Amino acid sequence: MLLQPNPNSASGRIPLAKSNLDEYNPPEFVAFDVLKPRGPPDEETQATSLSVLSVDMRVTENKKDHNTDKYVSSNLIVRRNKEFTIIIHFNRDFNEQDNVELEFLIGSLPDENRGTYIILPIGKEKPEVLWKSRVVETQGSYVTIGVTPDASCIIGRFQTFVVVVSNLGKQRTVRNTDTDVYVLFNPWDPADQVYIPREIDRQEYVMNDVGTIYNGDANNFISRSWNFGQFEEGVLDACLFVLDSGKVPLIFRGSALEIVRQASALLNANDDDGVLVGNWSDDFSNGTAPTAWTGSPEILLKYAREGGVPVSFAQCWVFAGVMNTLMRCLGIPTRVITNFSSAHDNTGDLRTDIVLDQYGRVDRSRTKDSIWNYHCWNEVYMMRPDLPKKFSGWQVIDCTPQETSDGLHRCGPTSVSAIKEGELSYPFDAKFVFAEVNGDVIFHRSNKQGEVKVIYVDTGYVGKLILTNKPGSSIYEDITSTYKYPEKTLKEREVWQNAERSGIPARDYLPLTEAGVTFELKADAVKMGDNFKLMLNINNQTSQTCTINATITGCVAFYTGVTSETFMLENKAATVEASKTESLTVYVNASEYTPYLMDKGNLLFVAYGLIEETNTSISTMKVVTLQPPKLTITMSGTPRVGRDLTISVDFQNPFNFILRNVQLRLDGPGLIPTKIKYYSQILPGGSVRYKVSMVPRTPGRKVLMAVLDAPLLRQVTNQLVIQIY
Repeated sequence: MLLQPNPNSASGRIPLAKSNLDEYNPPEFVAFDVLKPRGPPDEETQATSLSVLSVDMRVTENKKDHNTDKYVSSNLIVRRNKEFTIIIHFNRDFNEQDNVELEFLIGSLPDENRGTYIILPIGKEKPEVLWKSRVVETQGSYVTIGVTPDASCIIGRFQTFVVVVSNLGKQRTVRNTDTDVYVLFNPWDPADQVYIPREIDRQEYVMNDVGTIYNGDANNFISRSWNFGQFEEGVLDACLFVLDSGKVPLIFRGSALEIVRQASALLNANDDDGVLVGNWSDDFSNGTAPTAWTGSPEILLKYAREGGVPVSFAQCWVFAGVMNTLMRCLGIPTRVITNFSSAHDNTGDLRTDIVLDQYGRVDRSRTKDSIWNYHCWNEVYMMRPDLPKKFSGWQVIDCTPQETSDGLHRCGPTSVSAIKEGELSYPFDAKFVFAEVNGDVIFHRSNKQGEVKVIYVDTGYVGKLILTNKPGSSIYEDITSTYKYPEKTLKEREVWQNAERSGIPARDYLPLTEAGVTFELKADAVKMGDNFKLMLNINNQTSQTCTINATITGCVAFYTGVTSETFMLENKAATVEASKTESLTVYVNASEYTPYLMDKGNLLFVAYGLIEETNTSISTMKVVTLQPPKLTITMSGTPRVGRDLTISVDFQNPFNFILRNVQLRLDGPGLIPTKIKYYSQILPGGSVRYKVSMVPRTPGRKVLMAVLDAPLLRQVTNQLVIQIY
């Protein structure tokens, strides 16, 4: 849907939903003062006076030069510090004596001193103006003007006017939305704060409108495609509306640092009626389940269309996907990051405390911290003028509402390089991010009297694997080494010393890791509803034979680490010779976990062991992500621009229960708008087929994605890559 223009909005398109600042809720724009002659002009003056017949913004040519031709918009879209040209047609030949100015205005109270009112004399110098203009060519009454927005100017939608100054006064062209121009960040230009040197990175992190988001667990991660759709019709206006609705002052909009800091708060609805409502329950009846979305445009357009009413619902990958769209749309290089085994440190001590009861089960009433199977956030690439130069580059921003920062639910930007070096005193929120990838897991055990003591420390569980989409590819890139040095190396110890100097608590509990025996839980990939084997490997690194009594518990868990009912408790014993490894096998039956599964696709297993010879304890955890059933996408027809294609999406219910209230979404930028099909139920063994016809609009690589979602079944996704000729 094309959003209707409103000249009073900084975006120029969408009326603001709310405001308490005069700058963003003014009366209708009033023209500037016009010099008026003291008497009627004579015939000679009238005959020689200059006036503007038309203004050609050269939209097609300029957009191609500025890498903005993918935006579906009839308006000119340009990037900072790069010249664009317009052609002005006058009523007569233009000469050097003519006094003509270009005006670019943004917002409702244009002010030269604030960068919201730009006046550029044509053919004359105005040194105090940071924007530049020049006469490129004059052909009689047609004049080609080159305009270069400043490298740090405000981004947004500017109104454009041509003003003829004469003895008669100022003659300004009438308001015409067709001559409005959007100015965006410029990652191609070294003078811009968001410049990123490699072209392959610009193509991936700015221009790619489809990406892959990773989830699951570190040993068996899975992927889903996401439609970023930053170039789709109305999305740019919707992104600017997010800034308008959040009352981001125009004067801040020239700074990428300010915009990403503000946006990390504006994407969630916790403090300011931002874009998305987070929901980590199992009740999504008043909105769309986070697992049902296929991309960002549907969400952003809904938010703008409804005047800033938050959209329900989101979880971390949805927040990250929409943030990726917002940033790339404005021209900031951005990527989605997945951190597997991500600590959520509620107490700020870089410790995740797991309390086990006397039987070795997780004590939910005493365990306040959590470790998410995975957590998604974003990285943006920019210079950090507020930090030492070495901390520029990739910066973490996270709009999932976890903790507050300066009074709002937001996180970042914080330098990835600073996190790696343990330099946590720099802004913003470095300690929280450091804990997410480096925190220690402290296992406690309570006795019958309720007394709790520390029994084991695992320093390697958190931040096991950090992934993003590889540039120019559909496969993953492991970027763990950009956040941390290898465990138990000299460099890692130096980082922790730096972190402690920044104010984090000392790790005075580390001697507890020296038990000499290690536990490892392993399982192959498991399909939802299947029986499987869980292996407990016991590695005795000491010079003595050890006898271990182990308790293994299993419970259903959300991906956020919050546990539900315990469905399994097994006691095992093993004798392990010196420098040997023994394996214990636990058989897990689907009939044990299925009754508790609901929409939770994860099983958490905790192993607790007591070494008889030394009376020392050991513990470990493992998440098994259950793989959902398949969704099949097939294509028939010729993949050519303007030719009909037919897509079929097929699904069969493999379970012995009815799937009710099923929703099937189909999406593909450049192929079709989002389509939704509803099914009241799918019987056990029953199948559905959804057929859609489409006509591709543009050539190139396209991705069609489908998601099936139901209250008892989540994360059923697939995608089909189509090369359109």
